[in-house]
Amino acid sequence: MKIALKYGLPVTVVFAVWIIVVRLIIGAGPDSKASMLGGIVYNVVAICAIFLGIIRRKAEAGGQLSFKDGVKTGVGIACVYAIGTCLFFFIEFLVAGPKLLLADAGPTNRPLWQIAAMMYAGLFIGSLIFGLIYSTLISFFLAKRRSEG
Repeated sequence: MKIALKYGLPVTVVFAVWIIVVRLIIGAGPDSKASMLGGIVYNVVAICAIFLGIIRRKAEAGGQLSFKDGVKTGVGIACVYAIGTCLFFFIEFLVAGPKLLLADAGPTNRPLWQIAAMMYAGLFIGSLIFGLIYSTLISFFLAKRRSEG
């Protein structure tokens, strides 16, 4: 759990700082190139965190890491940053109101709580799915191989 927190929370912090700087300080809209770059930054930082976390788990295990342990470590990190990012947006929603939420929602006639619920669920589930994919790929290359015979 320590590794998940140590490598998952920085992803949340980087993403929160990115959103605060780009959206609230610079004032870039949802269609700007800086806002579109946010997804790329989020995923690159997530991949780096998962990679470093799995390497750390491998070092703690004496250089021997099973594929399953690597995936579990990576998904744990993804879970931490998924929860952290959702909490950041929830706190941002409480502090700044629905300004950012409605800027990305597009035209809709749904109640605000449904828009928020769908966006939080999408962010959380998407982070977990991509975290699982990244963990699987990284673990495939870093895990020990069983010897034949």
